[in-house]
Amino acid sequence: MTAKPKILLAEDDENLGQLLHTYLQSKGYEVTLARNGKKAFQSFTAGNYTFCIFDVMMPEMDGFTLAKEIRELDKKIPILFLTAKAMKEDKLQGFAIGADDYLTKPFSMEELLARLEAILRRVEGPSKSADEQLMVGTIPYEPELRVLHLKDGSKKLTTKENQLLHLLVKNEREILDRQSTLRAIWGDDNYFNGRSMDVYIAKLRKLLKEDPSIEIMNIHGKGFKLIIK
Repeated sequence: MTAKPKILLAEDDENLGQLLHTYLQSKGYEVTLARNGKKAFQSFTAGNYTFCIFDVMMPEMDGFTLAKEIRELDKKIPILFLTAKAMKEDKLQGFAIGADDYLTKPFSMEELLARLEAILRRVEGPSKSADEQLMVGTIPYEPELRVLHLKDGSKKLTTKENQLLHLLVKNEREILDRQSTLRAIWGDDNYFNGRSMDVYIAKLRKLLKEDPSIEIMNIHGKGFKLIIK
């Protein structure tokens, strides 16, 4: 049986958030509820989600800012906005950021579910298991287990190595923004964390060198890019 997608739900209204959480779980989805944008961003970087539902007006970090941060790390994950606003300008801003849909409050649970499932059918096709094996060039990689299967044996990655590699793989041939990645994995984009990330990039290059077609490029002033030739 194929696993249902994991949903990240960000909603600061406690009653509505709990209602949505309970409803979506009753439909077989695995749901993480965050009470503000900052906590949602932390949850996103620590988890392996396949769908995002964000309220627009939230404390700490609003839904639009949250979506922008996430789009720096994952260009393809579906995002659906919830808002009390019906202004055309707000909808245009949401779609400009990369929203897949926009639902204005009040809405029915059935409409939310229908929109969610329609987006998943359109952007994902057949659901993938959360613990699937990926390929980095010719090297099998299991992000959920934090394991690279190398020719001389399996290598267990550290949490940060795994988070960094998974972001690179999910954004293959796209520039992975340096500051956003630092905030996502280290929580702060200061100089010392930046040096630490450079060390981890060097470690990943060393691990992946058995396949000469794999290159992690430095993009000056911007970040990194994974290229598989």
